[in-house]
Amino acid sequence: MLRPHRPSGVVLLCPGASLIGLVPSPRPSPIARVLGGIGDVEGAIRSDVTRKKVFSGIQPSGDIHIGNYMGALRNWVAMQDDYDTVYCVVDLHALTLPQVPAELRDARLRTAKILLASGIDPQRSLIYYQSEVPQHAELCWILGTLASIGHLSRMTQYKEKLDKGGQNLGLFSYPVLMAADILVHRVHAVPVGNDQTQHLEFTRDLVDRFNSRYGEYFPRPRQITPGVGARVMSLKEPTSKMSKSDPDASSRILVTDDADGIRRKIRRAVTDSGRRIVYDVARKPGISNLLDILAVFTGDSVEELADRHSASGYGKLKEVAADAVIAGLAPVRRAYLDLDDVDVERIMNAGAVEARRRTEQTMADVRELIGLPG
Repeated sequence: MLRPHRPSGVVLLCPGASLIGLVPSPRPSPIARVLGGIGDVEGAIRSDVTRKKVFSGIQPSGDIHIGNYMGALRNWVAMQDDYDTVYCVVDLHALTLPQVPAELRDARLRTAKILLASGIDPQRSLIYYQSEVPQHAELCWILGTLASIGHLSRMTQYKEKLDKGGQNLGLFSYPVLMAADILVHRVHAVPVGNDQTQHLEFTRDLVDRFNSRYGEYFPRPRQITPGVGARVMSLKEPTSKMSKSDPDASSRILVTDDADGIRRKIRRAVTDSGRRIVYDVARKPGISNLLDILAVFTGDSVEELADRHSASGYGKLKEVAADAVIAGLAPVRRAYLDLDDVDVERIMNAGAVEARRRTEQTMADVRELIGLPG
């Protein structure tokens, strides 16, 4: 008999205890200071039964730029106040491209550190490495038996990668694993940019197929799209999205860049013809991108900023933008440098334990629904 689905409860460990053998910690964890004095970071991983649940993941490139930060991480942090949040370093997805094992291990850790330094609180959010929760891959296989090959072959990102010469089954079935990431937690919403809308629509299609065949079980997740800063453009090609894979490192500002590096990159950012500062994405993409960046780091609207700096000149606008980005990223960079690798891995291990517990509840139900032993 199917168990009624409930959001997961609370896992508590004794204050001052570590996960391995519950050995008392010899000193307060630095992550507690980084995240604002939370206290014992292994103390609680909570699932709030009164709030809607959201999930999002990020690939472990290790080089997270302000596009990721503005379009995703800042919103992830804010969502902790209103949602039961689940965040994941999706290292299985990274395998669709060739990886050097040692570099992948390092990138996983650096990505986790940036998430924590940005304000993801392990006492309010579940955070873990995807590969350490095998229920993701199990559900992916089951959903793959429902996925349409025609639908998968029409996915924009697959066709773009195909044009660049990348072909493998993992890349083709990437959206199925993405859907499994979302559905294994039975979440209500997913914070994604407009470029990921097609993947979310594919996930909803799989929900409809599964529920039609086996009965209503998975919710249809809705999309949460941030406003300003949801799509940050390259500093060198402002008509293209800022990207980790761009061979020109000056096209992006990394969250961990120092002040001199940030200022140098913004000073060299491509602007537009003319001298007037206006927000016009079609006619002035370079200036509009700088205004978008400035708006996120100041909290002012792009219209207000364009009016305020209309007579300032491009050089002055770049200096103002650089000051705002440097000030905005300074706490994140300090927190990142203060983090201890052992503490971070302890947090991620604790998250994986809880994630396996929660997702196994889903998979036990799924197995029973489709006729497999629970």
